[in-house]
Amino acid sequence: MSRARCPRCARPLTHCLCPLIPHLSSHTRVLILQHPDETAHALNTARLAALGLANAELRVGEHFPELESELAGREAWLLFPGEQALTVEALAAGGSGAPAERLLIVPDGTWRKARRILHCNPWLASLPRLSLGEGLVSRYRLRKAPGPGALSTVEAIVHCLNTLEGAGRFDALLLSFEALIDAQIAAMGEATYRRNHLGETPAD
Repeated sequence: MSRARCPRCARPLTHCLCPLIPHLSSHTRVLILQHPDETAHALNTARLAALGLANAELRVGEHFPELESELAGREAWLLFPGEQALTVEALAAGGSGAPAERLLIVPDGTWRKARRILHCNPWLASLPRLSLGEGLVSRYRLRKAPGPGALSTVEAIVHCLNTLEGAGRFDALLLSFEALIDAQIAAMGEATYRRNHLGETPAD
């Protein structure tokens, strides 16, 4: 029998994260495009970001044909690495203020699934791209990062918004994320976590 879940954060009622999820306003609009395979994942950080930001939206799917016309005329940036990608730090330093219609589009999923979203929406792949700066360290202790500086979706969004709109303004979004990680570690047991994720060998 499955455990009862919170209809808002989708966590078991005994581990509801809603009290830790803020309601933050941002000048930048955030649109998260989540691959369907991520919706049932226990560590769904995109959902936490969407719940915690007043000016954010989460859409699930691979094909988003409606978005091309919806976003016509808006300044939209795709948060995804590429040869011509501009770092978010460079974008923040390059203007006197954020435009009225700046939009940050964030694919959510593994790198393969995120690329699938771009492949299914060619207009999306043609948008100017943003990348994260170097030297970032993820707090995502339960997944091995695919490369240096790789962050979870909520961490990447917090970094971008803090850089664009003021350092530390969106750190509260990470409270529920940290609690989510701590709960997963507690569920598996400290010894199992250390053995499987830190590579530690139990003492004799």
